[in-house]
Amino acid sequence: MRILAIETSCDESAVAVLDEQRGLLAHELWSQVDLHRAFGGVVPELASRDHLRRLLPLLRTALDSAGSRADEIEGVAYTAGPGLVGALLTGAALARSLSYGWQVPAIGIHHLEGHLLAPMLETPVPPFPHVALLVSGGHTMLIEVRGIGDYRMLGQTRDDAAGEAFDKSAKLLGLPYPGGPELSQLAAAGRPERYSLPRPMLDRPGFEFSFSGLKTAVMQAVRAETLSDQGRADLAHALQDAIVATLCAKALRAMEFTGHGALVVAGGVAANRELRARLTREAAALGVQCYFPRLEFCTDNAAMIAVAGLHRLRAHERTGAGIEVRARWPLEELRPPGKT
Repeated sequence: MRILAIETSCDESAVAVLDEQRGLLAHELWSQVDLHRAFGGVVPELASRDHLRRLLPLLRTALDSAGSRADEIEGVAYTAGPGLVGALLTGAALARSLSYGWQVPAIGIHHLEGHLLAPMLETPVPPFPHVALLVSGGHTMLIEVRGIGDYRMLGQTRDDAAGEAFDKSAKLLGLPYPGGPELSQLAAAGRPERYSLPRPMLDRPGFEFSFSGLKTAVMQAVRAETLSDQGRADLAHALQDAIVATLCAKALRAMEFTGHGALVVAGGVAANRELRARLTREAAALGVQCYFPRLEFCTDNAAMIAVAGLHRLRAHERTGAGIEVRARWPLEELRPPGKT
């Protein structure tokens, strides 16, 4: 089976072609970072308008790169939520139009399921069951993944996600949008002994997170003195260290609780090199194997939507006629492919 996938949940326009036997044939992405940088964050209306401009050229490029004709596509997958409604509608409308015109089935995919399955694009593929740390700008979750579509929420953030803490703290430090990668780069020059920031909720049992207090601590440090360039780097280092230490501790606590031997780390913050290195090292000490998607598949992309779409279309799942998207969509509502 060969399918085409479309991702437009936020500020990346993406199209991919995935073949069941030959693997990923093409994945194209247009980032709107430059468009939104002047506003310090994503402007939903501008995001939707840019998707409209970019999707058809990306579609043509993806088909050409895959060496695929339109009549070889046997299904269309698209992100149906959660995300920005206007942005989601642009991708959904195109996907439903292609499905109708090509007379092939379409399936709306949960964006977070795409992230959870992104490591299946790699070799080796993570085994089931496993624990997933899903960490991005909008979500920080620990999930027991017993199979595709079989997810049990272990814990999630009570307020800001880890990615939000990175981005908002970066703004306090005067770094440009998107702040997370900029802060990580600045942290590399920081000294570890200058600041000590809290590790939120590590003294409590369970698997929930809270990162709003870290943002407040950074704000107080910025207001307390005029920071030199070295001082900003030191504070960035302290923040990254606190976030990474918290994520690692909670993830390994979940591994001990479930007894599983595999840990998947996905989402935009999974691209953070310090998190990847520290989690791999500490997990290995417990006999746990970590699985990460390659860096280009950590952030939003259509390849991960194609993986989820292929499994569901193969199980004869279909999304009914019409265009429907969801700004919010609890992951626990999903079921294994082919089961209602």
